[in-house]
Amino acid sequence: MTALAAALGDSLLRLLPPADAQARSLLLELITALSAALEEGELGLDLEAGPPDGVTAELWPQAHLEAATASGWLCPNAEATPLVQAGPWLRWRRWQKQLQHCLEAVIARADTPLESSAEPNPAAPLSRAPGSGLDPQQQAAVQAVLTRQLVLLLGGPGTGKTSTVARMLQAALAQQPRLRVQLAAPTGKAAARLSAALTHTDAALAATPCSTLHRLLEAQGGNRFARNAKQPLELDLLVVDELSMVDLPLMAALLAALPAAARVVLVGDAGQLPPVGTGAVLEELCRPEPRQRLGAAVIELRTTYRNNGAIAAMASLLRSAGGAANGDPVALLRPALAQLSTADNVRWIEANASQLPEAVLKPLREHQQRLEQLSRALPWPQARPDPEAGAALLAELEQLIALSPLRHGAWGVEGLHRSLLGPAATGPLERWPLGTPVLNRQNRPEQGLANGDIGVLVERGGERLVWMGGERVLHPARLAGAEPALALTVHKAQGSQYRQVLLLAPPSRRSDPRLLYTGLTRARDQAVLVTPRSAP
Repeated sequence: MTALAAALGDSLLRLLPPADAQARSLLLELITALSAALEEGELGLDLEAGPPDGVTAELWPQAHLEAATASGWLCPNAEATPLVQAGPWLRWRRWQKQLQHCLEAVIARADTPLESSAEPNPAAPLSRAPGSGLDPQQQAAVQAVLTRQLVLLLGGPGTGKTSTVARMLQAALAQQPRLRVQLAAPTGKAAARLSAALTHTDAALAATPCSTLHRLLEAQGGNRFARNAKQPLELDLLVVDELSMVDLPLMAALLAALPAAARVVLVGDAGQLPPVGTGAVLEELCRPEPRQRLGAAVIELRTTYRNNGAIAAMASLLRSAGGAANGDPVALLRPALAQLSTADNVRWIEANASQLPEAVLKPLREHQQRLEQLSRALPWPQARPDPEAGAALLAELEQLIALSPLRHGAWGVEGLHRSLLGPAATGPLERWPLGTPVLNRQNRPEQGLANGDIGVLVERGGERLVWMGGERVLHPARLAGAEPALALTVHKAQGSQYRQVLLLAPPSRRSDPRLLYTGLTRARDQAVLVTPRSAP
């Protein structure tokens, strides 16, 4: 229970009429648990799951529901009560209404057939020929984008999501060459990866505009956007990648800003972590009832085209565990980990959980040295770095990352940075070692930056600057709140990929398999999984 959740629960309880001591105690537990769930991004409490932290376990959930009903906060047929029970879920009514509105809007678009094309091209349509290189699910995706207003494309790593999206866009543009296509993702890194991957697949798509969702919607701070129902987006087809990272308020804003006739392709991996914000839209769409109602608009790619060895095998095991947060994902993987050989692309290390293992620190220090050397040697023929040398520096940024589910603690991100940067870790940005990766923590549209963008500390003419790629060279003073990024939380790494990932799995009473799944699948070539040493 967090202090904020407890304080909110106590404040709300003061608004209620008097009740017996036990009823008030149970109601306080319930309100506090609901508030804590919101802080963790959950819209409510699963009444069929185990008791949440801080509630009287032997009375959960029946006595808590009875206390809420007696207080007038929960009533099956009332429209004004703060709480609502929806199947196995107990939620704040406000969030339930927004969720229901979003789900209905998505399902309605999926059920809406496209208007007849004004520029039909019967030779272009479906790419169904045996020589097209598409499997049945990919063919169904191309068919769906030509006939429906909304398609939900699902698939794990290596299942060809990007190449499928490319074929969908090719087919749509062949049918309507003047189609206004827009690409978007929740973070700048994810947007850049989507654009680069599609360009690599089909160079003709290189000119397709791509941005973060916040930039697309013209964010004005908080959950306010210039693009809305009164000033909708100017597009005909929108592709949204990394849907697992999109929270409910952002999805609601996007749906409100879409033109009535626009079609949408939502792309995501249901095995990844839910968003940091409130409400996991992809998770809700994949629940049995919404998914059944979406019908053929949901296309799940199952064939793996990229052989990623042990990384893929471990990811498959974790994906099968879903979002079950009460199990031990390391225990699930242990039999497979024990069978790894030196030829596999996953290495398993057991270490003392009270200190950072040298097997993690050594490669990170070597990575630091390479970044510093490349930064010091960076030529500046103009206001931006030399393109070839700059590309080498940016490529080194993506060679290695350390990931942890935690910020604090011996194996947390802050501890890693203290070990790597020394006292400079808590000092001003310009005093970090040259070559240190820099994580932008705010949306800065005036500077072309999104929350999560990563640059590097460089030097030009004796002046310390942060280069974010391209022509974006900023003085450190313009990046208030930035953090070093030699290590990231698993949440912050979503939407990114690195050649090698050092994934720390610190001991935890409750662990979500999606943390390890998301962390491992950030690795293109090699992953090192570090777990606590088992007790003798």
